[in-house]
Amino acid sequence: MLGRATRAVARNAQQTRAFMALAEDHDQIRDVARGFAEERLMPIAGETDRLHKFPREAVNELAELGFMGMMVSEEDNGGGMDAVSYAVALEEISRGCASAGVIMSANNSLYCAPVSANATSQQQKDEFLKPYASGEKIGCFALSEPGNGSDAGAASTTAKDAGDHFVLNGTKAWITNALEADAAVVFATTDKSLKHKGISAFVVDRSTPGFSVGAPEDKLGIRGSSTANLIFEDCKIPKTALLGKEGDGFKIAMQTLDGGRIGIAAQACGIAQASLDIAATYAAERQAFGKPIKALYAIQEKLSKMACQLESAPLLTWRGAGHKNAGG
Repeated sequence: MLGRATRAVARNAQQTRAFMALAEDHDQIRDVARGFAEERLMPIAGETDRLHKFPREAVNELAELGFMGMMVSEEDNGGGMDAVSYAVALEEISRGCASAGVIMSANNSLYCAPVSANATSQQQKDEFLKPYASGEKIGCFALSEPGNGSDAGAASTTAKDAGDHFVLNGTKAWITNALEADAAVVFATTDKSLKHKGISAFVVDRSTPGFSVGAPEDKLGIRGSSTANLIFEDCKIPKTALLGKEGDGFKIAMQTLDGGRIGIAAQACGIAQASLDIAATYAAERQAFGKPIKALYAIQEKLSKMACQLESAPLLTWRGAGHKNAGG
């Protein structure tokens, strides 16, 4: 069944490629990602999700392909690619395994992007960007809190200025890649009187005393990527941990989330394509009233609506990525 589904995917890709008009380099990246997804991710996707198993070997191979820091410059050990390249690659990876897709997306969009754009020194880049852009290490993004979700302006986690260092206290919730991450971009209030203008961003090493990770959440899906709380208890971090300037945190969070939506859209497109592939295969094999259910109008209508939405969704995603390339 998997072989037939794979062949159907290939046919669909060939048919749609003619009018989706990706540039040649983007098309090549998509081919590489598709091949990797079919050969390495599809065979392990079920087990990865069922066993809550982090796909370490596959993530290492994604790093070798340059997919863990795609939009980071080659000078900083990234892939030196653009946002459209990232979107088309992530779509294919997510089609192969949703867990691998979210691991890749979080490291690219939510960790590497804000560190790359807001690093204050070469030393900060050497320690907190280069190993993550290469995929040697994995990062995470700590914004959400138990009481405020992703409302960056309501951060109750605090960073108290203690002279030559800050002291972090608070809890971040539902953090993607929490158990595997070696560092986190953390948002905390440095001046409560300034409200959202008093939020700052820090990059914090996992080994810092006072930094701990809670128990993993038991999710309904995408279980190969861990989700857990990050807990800071009198966690002392150096002044050099600050990203950008003090008070830039809200701006950094909003810019990061804006770019991250491209990754979320690409993941959704990939997962939806995999769902359609499986649905179409099942409709061809399932018999009812003496014939495959794909012959029934109601089923045809459902599949055709899904297919139409999947023709338009990637185009909108790539358009958004194109705007990001243009500085939008």
